[in-house]
Amino acid sequence: MSTAPAICVYCASSKGTSPAYLNSARSLGKALAGGSRRLVYGGGKMGLMGAVAEAVLENGGYVTGVSPYAMVASGGESSKTNGVKQSLALDVAEDKVSNREPVPHPNRESIIVDSMHDRKTMMAKLADGGFVSLPGGYGTLEELLEVTTWSQLAIHDKPIILVNVLNYYSPLKEQLRVAVEAGFVRAENLQLLTFVDGPEDLNEHVDYDWGSAVVKVLDEWKPTGWKGFGFDWTKKQNGQMTPMQAI
Repeated sequence: MSTAPAICVYCASSKGTSPAYLNSARSLGKALAGGSRRLVYGGGKMGLMGAVAEAVLENGGYVTGVSPYAMVASGGESSKTNGVKQSLALDVAEDKVSNREPVPHPNRESIIVDSMHDRKTMMAKLADGGFVSLPGGYGTLEELLEVTTWSQLAIHDKPIILVNVLNYYSPLKEQLRVAVEAGFVRAENLQLLTFVDGPEDLNEHVDYDWGSAVVKVLDEWKPTGWKGFGFDWTKKQNGQMTPMQAI
């Protein structure tokens, strides 16, 4: 069983338009397994979600998938880009409801929750080693920014890493700089996020070892020292709690 801290990975249930995206997910999964880090993710079989999970399992690692009951009851989470041309052909079977749920595996744990918020909360609580965001759409961006907000509020102090495949997250990096200039984000809080940019030559991104680069950041990461805005997240109306119970 995995003994290293678990890592929550946010990513798409679609494959994207470049092989670089899928390969980055496989690379990350292989590296997490190699470092005995359990993967915590959204539980799906499709797209980058499925690729990172299968790579962990193929390399002897452990996976915990967290899924809302409504998705499980309908057969699993599907691609959000049906009808959009992708560079990698989708098997006809991949869009069948019966094929969207992961195949049982002795190293795979599945947790079923009631709601999307319960899913995010459970994933965050299980991720004692931090958060990694591969490319993704609305859901991935929302999860990433929410867990960053929790870090800004000092609810947790864990690494948050963005895998900047093909400069996917460069516009977000620029938007955060704009937010600092506009007075909505403190300059010191840019350090709450770590961008793994990869080679300058984007042609090298397809075969780049993103997983090893991410694990290197995890191994070298030190707490930022940010203490938040003075809120005591151990307090509740009647008694005390752990900070992560505040989410």
